[in-house]
Amino acid sequence: MKLSKAQYDEIAQFLGRVQPTRQSLRQLKEKFPSQSQSTLLSIFSQEYQKQIKRTHAKHHTAEAIETYYQRYLNGVMRNAAAPVLLELANEVDFAPSLMARIVLERFLQEKEQAIPSKTLINSMLRDPSQIPDGVLANQVYQCTVNDCCYGPLVDCIKHAIGHEHEVLLREMLLEKNLSFIAEDQLRAKGYDKTPDFILEVPVAVEGHIIHWIESKASFGDESSHQAYLQDQFWSYWNRFGPGLVIYWYGFIEELDCHRERGILLKDCFPTDIVTLRHSMAQR
Repeated sequence: MKLSKAQYDEIAQFLGRVQPTRQSLRQLKEKFPSQSQSTLLSIFSQEYQKQIKRTHAKHHTAEAIETYYQRYLNGVMRNAAAPVLLELANEVDFAPSLMARIVLERFLQEKEQAIPSKTLINSMLRDPSQIPDGVLANQVYQCTVNDCCYGPLVDCIKHAIGHEHEVLLREMLLEKNLSFIAEDQLRAKGYDKTPDFILEVPVAVEGHIIHWIESKASFGDESSHQAYLQDQFWSYWNRFGPGLVIYWYGFIEELDCHRERGILLKDCFPTDIVTLRHSMAQR
């Protein structure tokens, strides 16, 4: 679903006034009933992540970390069964999974008298039963299952959705009898940055030649699209020629401004593909 910049700004402004909770997500759907739920969920997640990035530093000062840790200890001392970490994260407007990471890292640092590795922290966040303290393990678990935008569960879901849309795109290409080379095949040949699919024979979409297709299971907002242009799309364009990006959950329509330079945006698989075979038959 494509949105105008004005429509997107209205949604973003609404999200800036509410807490990033499941209840807020329900309110968002009620406020904008004409918009696709998957589009709203993607925007909700992206706006929340922007907010967390803006405030990330203040939650990681030595003073803040010690304050959170002491509040956690005092809270579980009063009531170990209460969702102390989750409530603390909501109170200070920080992602529950990231709050759990801060307190877990501080706990292990005190226990082991050394800074724990990121590998160990990530492993314990994925499987809290590895945490050598039952109360903290339960607190961390509560944070990860109640975080709708961050954490290992969300990462798994995002990875699965991304893979699902790549499989969907592959099936659509096969259905159209289009020959392609997939990303894993390109990487096996030694390419580093590659699109999801390179077409062995270029096609035309809306009058534009397409050599490659990239699948994005997200909404294309300004910041994410500019980052993708810089880190991926222009690299693909330099190496493989003009291409197509599919933002399955929509994008800001004003961002589709590089068509003449060779990057086309769509929110679904194009229905008007013109192949070389089709073009020659028409002649």
